[in-house]
Amino acid sequence: MQEKLRQHIEKIVPLTDEEFALVLSHFVPKTVKKKDFLIRQGEPVRHCYFVVSGLLTLIYDDDSGKQHIVSFAMEDWWESDYLAYFTQTRATMSLQCLEDTVVYSLSLEGYQLLCSQLRKMEHFFLQKANAGHIGSQRRILSFLTANAKERYKQLLQRYPTLLQRVPKALLASYLGVSRETLSRLWHSS
Repeated sequence: MQEKLRQHIEKIVPLTDEEFALVLSHFVPKTVKKKDFLIRQGEPVRHCYFVVSGLLTLIYDDDSGKQHIVSFAMEDWWESDYLAYFTQTRATMSLQCLEDTVVYSLSLEGYQLLCSQLRKMEHFFLQKANAGHIGSQRRILSFLTANAKERYKQLLQRYPTLLQRVPKALLASYLGVSRETLSRLWHSS
């Protein structure tokens, strides 16, 4: 498990054994069952999460009770309600396990200490944040410019394994389509 975290970080920055020991000292491993929540809407957000194994979904429940799938996070991904995490406010979204999941959690204090103690980690987190911003912009542009079929094809191209792991109702919500539309797209591809 530790090796997965180290390999993930070392895709961006090399670490000595001593540096990795320092990094690891700020992370807490956690095993979470399918359907359990790491974050609940309305509660304080204390951690961000690195997914070692399993699958998470970030969910926004609007005032009318409709559930919106904001994102999925699988192995080697990071997830949290980052607005609440970095501002230390209450969650506007929930983070739920779609499978039995193993994560490493990182508190904001640990994140800040790592960035100040080890410039390499500051660089690492900057690269991860940049990749996250790019992904968010792609998703927004997809909703603004692409039709349902194009969004479905983009999902197939970027995350082909996700389709086998995520219930169709959640995929439909993520794509902004009905289950019936998703079923038609599924069968036409």
